[in-house]
Amino acid sequence: MQFKGTADYVADKDLMVAVNAAIALERPLLVKGEPGTGKTELARQVAAALGLQIIEWNVKSTTKAQQGLYEYDAVSRLRDSQLGDPRVNDVNNYIRKGKLWQAFAATEKCVLLIDEIDKADIEFPNDLLQELDRMEFHVYETGELVKARIRPIVIITSNNEKELPDAFLRRCFFHYIRFPDAETLARIVEVHYPGIKQALLQAALTQFYDIRETAGLRKKPSTSEVLDWIRLLVADEVDPADLRGDVKNALPRLHGALLKNEQDVHLFERLAFLARRER
Repeated sequence: MQFKGTADYVADKDLMVAVNAAIALERPLLVKGEPGTGKTELARQVAAALGLQIIEWNVKSTTKAQQGLYEYDAVSRLRDSQLGDPRVNDVNNYIRKGKLWQAFAATEKCVLLIDEIDKADIEFPNDLLQELDRMEFHVYETGELVKARIRPIVIITSNNEKELPDAFLRRCFFHYIRFPDAETLARIVEVHYPGIKQALLQAALTQFYDIRETAGLRKKPSTSEVLDWIRLLVADEVDPADLRGDVKNALPRLHGALLKNEQDVHLFERLAFLARRER
């Protein structure tokens, strides 16, 4: 079972090695990188390439590790007991299976995506150590042991918003997705917009990297944002010559796709103003 990329996802050699190493070791693959570099999409493409079902657990700031295992609805059971509902005699009626339980119970190998694990409380990764290591957990209300029939491929993403515990990191195979260079980014754009004019592509990418390297920029635009921007450039039939000027001389065309806060917009407005004064 080897991941070799897909027609819809440009994966470099190091990334493919990381995915296949995690599969061979049967360890979770922890993928970090800037937002918008394709971490979540990687899990979907691994599933598509290997012909596997994907189970996605999207972590939020309020998410608890227990929710990935199961949740026991004691309130509903109490209410039903007061109403004389016969369902109350079977505790299983009040247990909702979480994403880990679904992955463990799968009859065929699957991909389990735990997306943006760093959004949750710092204890969240620690609370999943044993379950991800042993691929089993107990349901205390029923005494049942839930054990993975077939070990899933676990892919965990992080935007590096907070440090993850060392004990958790030891149990993972790690890969950092670096921001793509111009050649790789051109390939990514061509996957999404086949047949794009090369003159427009090169002019857009040149200006895009100039924007990313501008000193003082608070939020560098990501891969997903440059894809949106180029889509707008293509739709508006922008002349490549209009993109070849110095980014410090004017706000970029359709800059709302790239600059996502007022401080960065004001930065380019100031640079353009200073450039005009110097002429």
